[in-house]
Amino acid sequence: MTSTANPPASRTRVTLAITAAIVAVLVVIFFIVAGLYTDVLWFDQLGFLNVLTTQWTATAVMFLIGFFAMAIPVWASIEIAFRARPVYAKLNSQLDRYQQVIEPLRRLAMFGIPAVLGLFTGVSAATRWPVALQYLNRTSFGETDPQFGLDISFYMFELPFLRGVVAYASAIVLIAGIAALATAYLYGAIRVSGREVRISRSARIQIAVTAALYIALQAVSIWLDQYTTLTSASAGYLQTGAGYTEDNATIPGRAIIAGIAALVAVLFIVTAVIGRWRLPVIGTALLLVAGLVVGTIYPWIVQRFQVEPSARTLESSYIERSIEATRDAYGVSGVEEVPYNATTDAVGGALRTDAETTANIRIIDPALVSNSFAQLERFKQYYQFSAHLDVDRYEIDGTVQDTVIAVRELDQEGLGSSRSWYNNTVVYTHGYGVVAAFGNQRTSDGQPVFLESGIPSTGALEIEEPRIYFGEESPTYSIVGAPEGDKPIELDYPSADDDAASNTTTTFSGDGGPMLDNIFNKLVYAIKFQSEQIFLSDAVTEKSQILYDRDPIERVGKVAPYLTLDSDTYPAVVDGKVVWIVDGYTTSANYPYSQVEKLSDTIVDSNTPAVPYAVDNLNYIRNSVKATVDAHDGKVTLYAWDKEDPMLKTWQKIFPTTLKSADDMSEQLTSHVRYPSDLFKVQRAILGSYHVTDANSFYSSDDQWVTPDDPTSPAAAPTLQPPYYLTMKVPGTDSSAFTLYSTYIPRAAATSSSSILTGYLAVNSDAGPDYGKLTLLTLPKQDTVPGPGQVQNNFNSDTVVASQLSLLQRGDTEAIQGNLLTVPVGGGLLYVQPVYVQSTSGTSFPLLRKVLVGFGDKIAFEDTLDLALDALFGGDSGADAGDGGTVVEPLPEEVPVPTDPDAPTTPETPDAPANPGTGTVDEVALAAALAEAKSALSAREAAYAANDLVAAAEADNRLTAALTAALVASGE
Repeated sequence: MTSTANPPASRTRVTLAITAAIVAVLVVIFFIVAGLYTDVLWFDQLGFLNVLTTQWTATAVMFLIGFFAMAIPVWASIEIAFRARPVYAKLNSQLDRYQQVIEPLRRLAMFGIPAVLGLFTGVSAATRWPVALQYLNRTSFGETDPQFGLDISFYMFELPFLRGVVAYASAIVLIAGIAALATAYLYGAIRVSGREVRISRSARIQIAVTAALYIALQAVSIWLDQYTTLTSASAGYLQTGAGYTEDNATIPGRAIIAGIAALVAVLFIVTAVIGRWRLPVIGTALLLVAGLVVGTIYPWIVQRFQVEPSARTLESSYIERSIEATRDAYGVSGVEEVPYNATTDAVGGALRTDAETTANIRIIDPALVSNSFAQLERFKQYYQFSAHLDVDRYEIDGTVQDTVIAVRELDQEGLGSSRSWYNNTVVYTHGYGVVAAFGNQRTSDGQPVFLESGIPSTGALEIEEPRIYFGEESPTYSIVGAPEGDKPIELDYPSADDDAASNTTTTFSGDGGPMLDNIFNKLVYAIKFQSEQIFLSDAVTEKSQILYDRDPIERVGKVAPYLTLDSDTYPAVVDGKVVWIVDGYTTSANYPYSQVEKLSDTIVDSNTPAVPYAVDNLNYIRNSVKATVDAHDGKVTLYAWDKEDPMLKTWQKIFPTTLKSADDMSEQLTSHVRYPSDLFKVQRAILGSYHVTDANSFYSSDDQWVTPDDPTSPAAAPTLQPPYYLTMKVPGTDSSAFTLYSTYIPRAAATSSSSILTGYLAVNSDAGPDYGKLTLLTLPKQDTVPGPGQVQNNFNSDTVVASQLSLLQRGDTEAIQGNLLTVPVGGGLLYVQPVYVQSTSGTSFPLLRKVLVGFGDKIAFEDTLDLALDALFGGDSGADAGDGGTVVEPLPEEVPVPTDPDAPTTPETPDAPANPGTGTVDEVALAAALAEAKSALSAREAAYAANDLVAAAEADNRLTAALTAALVASGE
């Protein structure tokens, strides 16, 4: 007799397995719930909980629609086929065995198969919630396409939704039909005997009706495909959108095929009634033949034998459609083209009328001075600056100054052996302050001139809250606001004497993250960040907040999931606070007749690496939103910048309370708005081809432009020259403005270093009535204004420049040529390039030592921009460059350094005639000069080794003067 007190081992194992499975499911559910709960806390703290709930609701509804839309038809199809099976069907032995195997699982299969298929369809449909919500909240564009006369909104919102519905419906009907066929065959409603196929009446009706539905859906799909020709490449690949072939063959052909498909669907219904399969079979064959002949062969014949021999004439009107639509979709239709007869003659006084522009020429390269900022303003190894600094403008003493600005962010890697969970999470929690330098000034030893610096922050920007808890390099998470008793434990900023005990501490006082004020919150965040310390540490109290998702771009992307964000966020001091400004775009790839661009490829240049985008291809873009992220408390504010954008209006209907009006922006914030660089890069790529508005010229591709490669990038891996921000007065405009510009060279000469300049694109970046105004300076084709590559080649090949560069690179130093700026002044184009010197050993950073300038074929290389411009323009440029009076002392006038072998060695003035070399060697003077040069070189090397910048600058001046004296003494 078996004892009930001790069940068998097998039953115990089953019980344990079931228990383990239940526990595992509960654990998985808890982890899922914990993740969802932390999302609720994060969005609720930011005030954007409705964004999350709207997404969740839309996702859930779309999942349910997809699930039931698949599960119910498949279940019904199987159920109908099973119930209509022949009761006394004669089966073969093979089917009989199949039935015996399947019958015990039939009920499970009838519900399980539809459920599994519904699950997959539901998950797929859930990801399509943005398409569905845009369709339900669509906004008219008020413009129609030139082919069908439909509002643009049909292509942007309706067509993607309708095609998606038809695609899902086709898949559902097809799978339901396959399920019906399998069930009917398994239970004898369809029997195959030799060459004979017998179908029961009920199976015939079900299959024929299902086939009719499927073919009818294909008819709708083919009909909708007419409209997709407006967003696809034309048959001749000359432009985007329907061309002559599509208009006269493809579109009518698809309408014909759709009609034939509808007729075939009717024939299948007839078969369901009368039981004859001949008509639908013939109809299906006709549909296939029509699809081949009308849909493929006939358009090919039209393209090959009618269009290609006369493409220029036949495609002309369609090319015009594409040009107009592309310029509208990318926001460049209003570009003002200004003929610019650029002179190449550097005449004295030529810059006098452009003094306002020359005074603001930026000589500080934001891509090179990050190390300078770090060495001079980092103070501790646990601070850092971005590798590429940002350019903005600030009003200082009543004058607006172009400014190179950076945020001093936390770098926990610099803590070294002091790194621990406690230090990383609750002590070292934030960066401190902003460092800003004048863009057009430098100190006597080549350092930036700071207008805001130091710890604590001091300067002209009047920062009231300098703490940086949210930034591009912030830690993954920090726990703040948790003092031990009354003593703050967060490091605010270090003491000046390296005494850790005297460091200033603080406690976060803002509302920057979810509270850890209960055990459950601590537990879910311990799970989220996989750290038991969050749950166990006594540093985490009921007053603690957890800060995470701190990158400004990531933060804005979560609360505005419909935006494509600019890759370059930048800091600004606004009303005493440091905020990050993020530009957001509404984009689409469905604008009819507009050229498609790949965003990730278009924005790449020497300063911007490739950035992956979830939706990369686009043919419509608007800078619709300006967002700010408070660097102290992480508050996100979204401003509707482009109030006329129909896509933004649609999203405002979906998320009605998330955006503020641009009119709510403060005056200071508005003054720091700038035109976003990624949008400008996309527009310059488009205008490289679409500045041509004549269809014949566009067809011939005889005036295609491209952005030149950055002449300072490595020759082995050239990348495009980035656009640059400068304050200037662009020819054709009324006044100076903060401007973003780029240049063009002919496409055919893109790989040549001797290419000429063909265009100059600039956009007004100052908020106001002219914000976003694009100006395209077009240079005469017969002129040969050198492009950036040619100018850089002229700089590098000049013998005097080369010799002076070699002097700068002697010993353990190297010369670094900075960004090559192109400025339209003096009736031509002025090129300006700062030259830095940096030690190659020890702790070092680049010092601005020289300035290269070029105008036409002439160049000059001097200690200051003022001196270089004067040397370039015959001794008196008329300019007043911003670096005058704040840099190294110029060389004595009696021993000037010539920059052009054909130019006089002293400025040509009535009282100072040219003074060429005598050809006579003064051996005594030469020996003294060489001895002085040797002494100065030794002093310079010693100064750089000791990182004594002032001594290094003095030694540089001695060395230059000595070598120049040697040249004079040798009779050169």
